[in-house]
Amino acid sequence: MSFKLKEFTPPDFSREEFNKMPDAVTVPAPADFVCPDNYHATTIFPEYFKAGGKWILAEESRMDCVAVLCGDGKIAVKEFRRVKKGDRVFVGRTENGENGILVWPDGFTSVSRGLSDTFSFRQGRSRETAFSRDYDRLYDLLRHEREHGNIVWILGPAVVFDHDSRAAFSTLVKNGYADAVLAGNALATHDLEGGYKRTALGQDIYTQRSREMGHYNHIDTINKVRSYGSIPAFIDGEGIEDGIIYSCVKHNVPFVLCGSIRDDGPLPEVYANAYEGQDAMRACIKKATTVIAMATTLHTVAGGNMTPSFRVMPDGSIREVYFYSVDVSEFAVNKLADRGSLAAKGIVTNVQDFIVNVCKGLGLEPAERE
Repeated sequence: MSFKLKEFTPPDFSREEFNKMPDAVTVPAPADFVCPDNYHATTIFPEYFKAGGKWILAEESRMDCVAVLCGDGKIAVKEFRRVKKGDRVFVGRTENGENGILVWPDGFTSVSRGLSDTFSFRQGRSRETAFSRDYDRLYDLLRHEREHGNIVWILGPAVVFDHDSRAAFSTLVKNGYADAVLAGNALATHDLEGGYKRTALGQDIYTQRSREMGHYNHIDTINKVRSYGSIPAFIDGEGIEDGIIYSCVKHNVPFVLCGSIRDDGPLPEVYANAYEGQDAMRACIKKATTVIAMATTLHTVAGGNMTPSFRVMPDGSIREVYFYSVDVSEFAVNKLADRGSLAAKGIVTNVQDFIVNVCKGLGLEPAERE
């Protein structure tokens, strides 16, 4: 079965009601990093702002940012920390166009919900949901995206605690099903530990049996990587031949590792500065057309906050962005929707089983080594 993208339907701005709507109001930012009162916060949906009598799409959007009218007539979507004094920030909190701001959630739906207050919270799925159709659709989507899109994965360390899931994800990377991997220090550390010591947190990655003095293995791995100065140098120097990070390095798939307050080490490539890490994640996600987040609540919510429901392609067309959240915990899956990522599809399951099923569903056989 081939995957067909939904066609985007923009608002019909030829309608008289849109012509009568006023230009949106902008107010200069009073200081760096400070927005004027009544600023308009962006959502995951396409948003149009009326300026100079024309409706303009904010092309690179994300939730919880502000829209700024630029001198060239385009609209920049900025995080608060990027706002500069004097920026012309759009103000107004209606979303139905009456004040020149239109949030458009109906671009990829067959039935319009009309002009209304569109951005809301609370949506979820449970362990009792049937996911067979979701898997089939995901297989078709990934085949399409490998050729026509950009697939970004957000991974928690649970993915590498299991021999088969680690091999399965490496196989996906090898076969072109990953354009970027976003994770924390732990994912990379335990994956490299698997290649270096054949353990994850001191347990054999296949038998799950604890090795004698195995609690040293992950910090020994970090220490050894730091002695080489970089992950690629460690992989070459120690003859590492398998794993997710190994596959990313070998196949030139970028990975972004963002640190946390509890990190050991960390590895040399880990971003210690949270905002530099956010920028690096954002650089990957702004290219993404499909994002799949697994077993990492904080990174998933962070990725969700960066991901709009649409993407303006180089040819000017607008396409849908797909976001999946996978976790054995209903809480973790539904928290993403609770935080405003209403377009996210949740799958409640063990992530090790999920990634092995995806690999096999794509007709690939997980292989530990290439």
